[in-house]
Amino acid sequence: MTATLLYGIPHCDTVKRARAWLAAHGVEHIFHDFKKQGVPAPALDTWVEACGWEPLLNRRGTTWRALDPVAQHQVQDASSAKLLMRAQPSVIKRPVVQWADGAITIGFDAGDWTTRV
Repeated sequence: MTATLLYGIPHCDTVKRARAWLAAHGVEHIFHDFKKQGVPAPALDTWVEACGWEPLLNRRGTTWRALDPVAQHQVQDASSAKLLMRAQPSVIKRPVVQWADGAITIGFDAGDWTTRV
């Protein structure tokens, strides 16, 4: 069994809640900071393959809304979405969790997470 990996940004409120939940439930995890460590291309490929690119792309966040309409319109498929996500990690919905069993989840859902521990 591998470690649970939590990807996100440390100052994101949802990531903070997710990390607190993991700690409260005794789930050891490794935190990967998008801001400091970037978005690992192989991991991004895995997430898109497992979940699709659209659930990963946070179109409600400030980073997306700050993009000019031309840049937003250029995101049409997985390839263009991954280019944007690597260039602007804050546009990825957070957190992304790769659980010890290999499952991938996007966002924080305590009810769903309870079934994983």
